[in-house]
Amino acid sequence: MADDTEFIAAKNASEDGEFVRDATYINDRVVADLPAGSDPVGDKVGEMRWPVEAGRYRLMAARACPWASRSIIVRRLMGLEDAISMGLAGPTHDVNSWVFDLDPDGRDPVTGIYRLQEAYFNRIPDYPRGITVPALVDLPTTSVVTNAYQKLNFDLLSEWSAFHRDGAPDLYPEEHRDEIDELDSWIYPTVNNGVYRSGFAAEQGAYEEAYDELWASLDRLEERLTTRRYLAGDTITVADIRLFTTLVRFDAVYHGHFKANRNKITEMPALWGYLRDLFQTPGFGDTCDFPQIKEHYYNVHRDVNPTGIVPKGPDLSGLLTPHHREELGGRPFGDGTAPGPIENPSERVPEGHGAG
Repeated sequence: MADDTEFIAAKNASEDGEFVRDATYINDRVVADLPAGSDPVGDKVGEMRWPVEAGRYRLMAARACPWASRSIIVRRLMGLEDAISMGLAGPTHDVNSWVFDLDPDGRDPVTGIYRLQEAYFNRIPDYPRGITVPALVDLPTTSVVTNAYQKLNFDLLSEWSAFHRDGAPDLYPEEHRDEIDELDSWIYPTVNNGVYRSGFAAEQGAYEEAYDELWASLDRLEERLTTRRYLAGDTITVADIRLFTTLVRFDAVYHGHFKANRNKITEMPALWGYLRDLFQTPGFGDTCDFPQIKEHYYNVHRDVNPTGIVPKGPDLSGLLTPHHREELGGRPFGDGTAPGPIENPSERVPEGHGAG
């Protein structure tokens, strides 16, 4: 599954104890070639096309989840806040659903729902799979349009271009698409999902295989980022967003909680500098809520952490120290510009929840 409902996904294991992620999604798309206000085209869930329309959809996310954090970052970098509103679920939940317990009365203020599960059931009664974030919800029907996070993010980059802010960067440049796709072909299974394969392995052999693949890839990334500022080209791309959401959680969660403990990212000079560089870039660190991240993993995953005790450490203030990565060249947003301050108070990370 594509969210952090891993205590459900952890039950999905192969015979040799390897964690297997459920990758079945509602694959509907929101596209620009349908008139705004029209009904979706198609009659089969997962293959329907919905029109791009400002104000019609709400991005349901959770700061705790790395997959949802990708969409939060993309939405902010592209300046889609006015076109697509955002609801934020709390970091803890039960086996049934993410819940909006951060909001007054425990309900999302726009849709009025308490559990994200309600929007899934509005689309598919008795929806049988995990209730995942991110999910794009159609406001007129309060039903999920898609939870296919990768396609959702690409649509935010391409199909929603009419609503991008002035200066929105090109996060998937044509000249680097093959390189970005090649990077994802090994970073996703061994790093993004690799930490979960390590943490949720049910057998020693499966754990050690995932652990070894994870560190082989992190060593490969350390070498790559020693001489280049970003993963592909000289600007930030979707490849960097994908890696960032894993790296920023690594020392706080994955190193101990998921037993990925050969090194901390702070002990790997290139990756540590790269992480600080991105964290200090508008749109990245200002979307991270570390108390929520830690509370989710350590409190929800009782199979891994039976007591639910959330550690006080580590000290994350080093994320704000100078990184000197600009000496490698490159321009974070290329010909574009950085996003401005977060205007909506409800979307700002609470004071004291960042790295400072």
